Amino acid sequence: MNNETIRKFCLSLPKVTEDIKWGSDLCFCIAKKMFCVMGTGANLSIFFKCSEEDFNELCERDGIIPAPYLARNKWVLVQKESALSKDEWKHFIKTSYNLIANSLSKKLRIELGLM
Repeated sequence: MNNETIRKFCLSLPKVTEDIKWGSDLCFCIAKKMFCVMGTGANLSIFFKCSEEDFNELCERDGIIPAPYLARNKWVLVQKESALSKDEWKHFIKTSYNLIANSLSKKLRIELGLM
């Protein structure tokens, strides 16, 4: 999946907004909390949160490393498009979305129509 396909997928998820942070990173958020970050440079760089189990498995793959500054919170940095299949891209981005959405307060999830 390329950057534009990933962007469209992220924006297809309920209540997602996009924003540019740190000058050049495209951030996808739910209730102002990031679940996916895409570098806008020439090289692929996509960050997302994952479960602890997935984090360990993904970091063993070629083209995926613990995300700088975010690894302690189980975020990975994908540097090769081929590191994940199309279905895996969707699965892991959706999982990241769900992890962040589920961390929101019950009241906020109700306000956003996520419950």
